[in-house]
Amino acid sequence: MTCFDTAFTRCPLIAILRGVQPHEALDIGRVLVDTGFTIIEVPLNSPAPYQSIALLQDTFGDRILVGAGTVTSPDAVGEVASHGGRLVVMPHADLAVITEAKKRGMICTPGVATPTEGFAALHAGADALKLFPAEQLGTKALTAWKSVFPRSTRFIPVGGITPDNMQSYLAAGAAGFGLGSALYRAGNTAADVGRAADRFMKALS
Repeated sequence: MTCFDTAFTRCPLIAILRGVQPHEALDIGRVLVDTGFTIIEVPLNSPAPYQSIALLQDTFGDRILVGAGTVTSPDAVGEVASHGGRLVVMPHADLAVITEAKKRGMICTPGVATPTEGFAALHAGADALKLFPAEQLGTKALTAWKSVFPRSTRFIPVGGITPDNMQSYLAAGAAGFGLGSALYRAGNTAADVGRAADRFMKALS
């Protein structure tokens, strides 16, 4: 199994496959793995998300970290775990969800939009903080937060991230990124995703 630190060090890009369907999950997952991605999340508001998570975990789980996004309740954490997912990504900073994920030994990256949420999430055991929505908060907020949070805090901007704006966030202190519609949107083929993934990988270097 790939741990979060290893996966994130190898490639600090989280592929968000919102809207992916089980019948296409493996083809899209394979092109992401081949491009060098090491973390994939399937948001729970996708069609049959637990089935896609199980397929991705069974096929690629020895090489990458697979989990769920848009996790909003402790019960959902249990469902993700029962289908093999090891990563919980949240749009918010509900401490009950974070606590449940950590109790199960899972990686948890809650969404935060204020320093108060961020510090509370870290205290509850968050492994990284999802800066969300990044397009609203911007690089100035990230720079300010970096000056007061523990140096080891990993900030992951999500929302509106493109190959063109990644470097500005990296300069402000981003540790990595969650990539949504600029990488994958419902209906995209594996070839579409491969081309987008390649652009993101090149922008990272």
